[in-house]
Amino acid sequence: MDTKSVPITLAVIENLKPPPRGNRIVYDSEVPGFGVRITAAGAISFVLTYWIHNRQRRYTIGRFPEFKPPRARNEAVELRQQIREGHDPLRERFLNRTAPLMKDLGEQYLSHAKLTNRPKTIKNKKQMLDGVILTHLGKLPVAGVTADDLRRVHALLEATPYQANRVRSLLSAMFGFAIERGMRADNPITKSSVPKYSEHRREQWLRFEELARLKKALDGYEDQSSANAIRLLLLTGSRKHEVLQAKWEQFDLERGVWTKPSAHTKQKRVEHVPLGSDALRLLRSIKKSGEFLFPGRIKGRPLENIRGPWVDICKAAKLSGFRIHDLRHTYASHLVSSGVPLAHVGKLLGHTQSQTTERYAHLADSPLRKATNRFGKIVEKARLREK
Repeated sequence: MDTKSVPITLAVIENLKPPPRGNRIVYDSEVPGFGVRITAAGAISFVLTYWIHNRQRRYTIGRFPEFKPPRARNEAVELRQQIREGHDPLRERFLNRTAPLMKDLGEQYLSHAKLTNRPKTIKNKKQMLDGVILTHLGKLPVAGVTADDLRRVHALLEATPYQANRVRSLLSAMFGFAIERGMRADNPITKSSVPKYSEHRREQWLRFEELARLKKALDGYEDQSSANAIRLLLLTGSRKHEVLQAKWEQFDLERGVWTKPSAHTKQKRVEHVPLGSDALRLLRSIKKSGEFLFPGRIKGRPLENIRGPWVDICKAAKLSGFRIHDLRHTYASHLVSSGVPLAHVGKLLGHTQSQTTERYAHLADSPLRKATNRFGKIVEKARLREK
């Protein structure tokens, strides 16, 4: 090792000669401990030699030519400041290399989530993990992820605010899980550190003339099993998987009740849903052929998908841009706009929180219209009295 110190420049590095064996270090005359090392094989790297807790340590800053002298010197200055504050860069680098990475956290979180989440939810989370989170953060240590890292990923999804907010929620849940497992001490996602984007909810629902065209298209569709599944979706406001996986044993046609098992409901609880006369009439018209209302092609399995029939029926009904899930919005929207209280609609939809049903509150204007009409009559009565 050389003890001579010189200003480390590109010219100094270009004139370095490899030692016969081992390595040779030339130290910088400006920053104490900062030096350039060359091995017998000719590999050149920048190092910082320092003392901490009465022990000499040597930290490799980076290899030449990836690192040039100015960049390496600036990093050496920053490292010396950290050392004065009590940090040990070499030890922290070792801990970061052995600490769990975000990809490890993703695997553990997903395994844990499978215990309480539906397969569709797990599929969505895995898509967000693979497509966004692990792509940008997978190689970072869990304890080293900062709010700046998260804001950067959040900003990349600005054009799709709904997805950005779902990714944000998933990351927050993952960091909560990491805290429970001792992987880090805090959750870097807060309202102020990574604020949500404003979302404009899609409020598609079928009006009366569109419902009439849908009914006609359903009546004329060749596959009446799929048509009946769509009819039941519309008449009950249920979710697609609840209808497609429904079994005859869940229905009491005498009492007019559909008992949805907890495994099928979003809230993971049993729901007892009253059925209207049209829904009961539909159910009584369906021919029983096995345990499922809508059997699939494979014996003992339910109908798995009605996407194709839905596309065909929408085309026949001249409906553009409507999703199957919009049948649920249609059910709720017409009930609310006809004066059914939000609380009652929420129970029919299986909502456990009132704010979930509040999205339909703007349609509940019948009582308000009656009230404002009443005031108009008061004004008219006052005008007649004045005469």
